[in-house]
Amino acid sequence: MSMLTGAAHDIISLLVLLTPVVFIHELGHFWVARRSGVRVEVFSVGFGPELFGYTDRLGTRWKFSAIPLGGYVKMFGQAERVLEADGRERDMSATERSVAFHHKAVWQRAAIVFAGPGANYLLTIVALALLYAIVGQPIVSTVVGDVKEGSAAEAAGIQTGDRIVSINGQPTKNFDDLVSLVQNSAGQPLSLIIRRGDAELPITAQPRPVNDSESGTSHQIFRLGISPGGELEYEGRTLLEAGAGAVSQTYNMTIQIIVNLWQMVTGERSSQELGGVLRISKIAGDVANSSYIGFLFLIPALSLNLGLLNLFPIPLLDGGHLTFYAIEAVRGRPLGERAQEWGLRIGVAVVLGLVVFATWNDLVVLKVIDYLKNLVT
Repeated sequence: MSMLTGAAHDIISLLVLLTPVVFIHELGHFWVARRSGVRVEVFSVGFGPELFGYTDRLGTRWKFSAIPLGGYVKMFGQAERVLEADGRERDMSATERSVAFHHKAVWQRAAIVFAGPGANYLLTIVALALLYAIVGQPIVSTVVGDVKEGSAAEAAGIQTGDRIVSINGQPTKNFDDLVSLVQNSAGQPLSLIIRRGDAELPITAQPRPVNDSESGTSHQIFRLGISPGGELEYEGRTLLEAGAGAVSQTYNMTIQIIVNLWQMVTGERSSQELGGVLRISKIAGDVANSSYIGFLFLIPALSLNLGLLNLFPIPLLDGGHLTFYAIEAVRGRPLGERAQEWGLRIGVAVVLGLVVFATWNDLVVLKVIDYLKNLVT
C-alpha cells in the first residue's frame, strides 16, 4: 500500500510540473498560428476523451483531456482536403485556403512549428531569471564531502565537513571556484583558509597531478582529492544578473544534455541513464517531499528538456517537421506524400522505441522488476 501511495504522490507531482510546461509549449504553437492567420480548431492539454472545456469566440475548443501526458493544437487545413461530417472529402474553398495551415508559406509553417519548443526555451529563461532574482541562484557550497584516501587533502589534514573559505587569498564562493583555482595551480602549494566549526584555520595543501580522459583526450590536471558535500546554497542576484545567469544556464544545460546523449550513443556513458516518465515522476515526488524551492527549479529544467527533445530532427516531432520544411525551402516544393508517409512511420518507430527503452530503464533503476520478481517467488 505504501508503494501505491508513493506512486500516486509521484504522479501528482509530475502532473503539477508537466501541465504548465505542456500548456506553454502548445500556447507557442497556438499564438503564432493565430498571428499567421491560421484557424485553430482545438487546443488540448492531454490526449483522449475530453474531460471539460469551452469554445472561444473564434471557434477554438479549449479542453483538458483524460490522458494528461502531453497535449496538442489542431489547426484547420493540416491536410489538403476537407473531411465532411458524413465522411466525404472535398476541395477547400478560397476562404478556407486563406485560413488553412497547409496553404501558408513554408516560413510561416516553420515559425508555427518552431514556436512550441521556442516557448519552452522562453519559459526556461523567464522561470530561471525569476527564481534567481527572488530565491537566488543555486550553487554547490565549498563544504567538503569525501576526502580521498592518500590524497593531497588528506595529507594536509582537510576533513569532511570543513568549508574552504579561500585559496591564496581569493574567496571561494562555490565549488566551481575551488576547482578552478586548484586546477590552475600548476601543482604549486596552496594556502587555504578552512572553517571547521566556529574556527578558521590556515592549511597548506599541494595539489597532485592526475590523468583526465573525460574529454576524450588524456591530459594532466591537478586535484586535492575532495568531493563536494552536496549542500546547495542560494546566492542573491539583481534582475540583470538573474537574466544573464538564466540565459547562460539555459545554454549550458542544452550543451550538457546534447553531450550526455552523444556519450550514450558512443558508449562513453551508460544508456541506463536515459530515463522516462516513471523516473521523472519519481524525481518530482522526491524533490516535492524535500524542498519546494527545488521543486520550482524542476519546472525550467523540464521545460528545457521538452523543448530540446522536440527540436530533434525525428519525424513526428517538431524538429522532424522543421526538417521537412527546410527540404521544401531548398527544393521549392514539398517532399512527396510517400516520402513523408515513410518519414512518419520511421518517426513513430523511433519514438516508440525510445519510450519503451526508457521505460524499461526506469523499471530496472527503480527496482520495479525486482519487486515484481519477489511477488512471484
